[in-house]
Amino acid sequence: MTRFQRVFGAGKPVIAMVHLGAMPGTPLHDADAGVAGIVAGALADLVALQAAGVDAVMFGNENDRPYELRVDVASTATMAAVIGRLRDRITVPFGVNVLWDPMATMALAAATGASFVREIFTGTYASDMGVWAPDAGAARRYQARLGIGDVATLYNVSAEFAGSLDPRALPDRARSAVFSSIPDAVLVSGAITGEAAAMSDLEAVKRVLPATPVLANTGVKHETVADVLAVADGCIVGSALKHGGDTWAAVDPDRARDFMDRVRRARK
Repeated sequence: MTRFQRVFGAGKPVIAMVHLGAMPGTPLHDADAGVAGIVAGALADLVALQAAGVDAVMFGNENDRPYELRVDVASTATMAAVIGRLRDRITVPFGVNVLWDPMATMALAAATGASFVREIFTGTYASDMGVWAPDAGAARRYQARLGIGDVATLYNVSAEFAGSLDPRALPDRARSAVFSSIPDAVLVSGAITGEAAAMSDLEAVKRVLPATPVLANTGVKHETVADVLAVADGCIVGSALKHGGDTWAAVDPDRARDFMDRVRRARK
């Protein structure tokens, strides 16, 4: 059994986002609500998502705009504190993603007991944050030093908010990342959060990686999830489950239940 299967089982998992409120020290942080406000918002979303029947949840700091490539220690520490406060209420596997810092993501996984991580580990990009050149070797060695080798690694190979400086086609970059960096799954994204990956990209990456789980990472919607799961080995979803489909809104329990009802029909 692979690490991916140990975490998510044998089906095509739906990993739902718990978008934490902006961390202390970031421009959008709500100082009046404080950390207690972040905890309250995350708990409400977590409860709604688990009640809808999602297979896993992932905690991310999407509200920490503008994003950083080396995240302030306060953000990682606060995320750990928030997840710690919620730990007893989590009933499904959970993962973490500190945008866009693989080392911080690994540290957070170690601190919280996460089962999986998502990050941009490979590639070189021209991005809204400047030149983006993550170091998969350093991150995976850090994972080993932290003693969390059993944590599944989900590699986003088509970075949002960025364009690849690598002239190779996306399937070739994905195939190379699997060969050189041994991820547990590969993720295919759209241009920004909430925008869908092209089905042609999903199909092309899955074609060259038949033995590696390939997931849709962004923009999966109620009306597209059946088509996505016909190609992909699962999906990560956030915006579609929010009130009005708004990335920055709270989770809508009705939208979340409807989404998972469609997923269950698609799986059959």
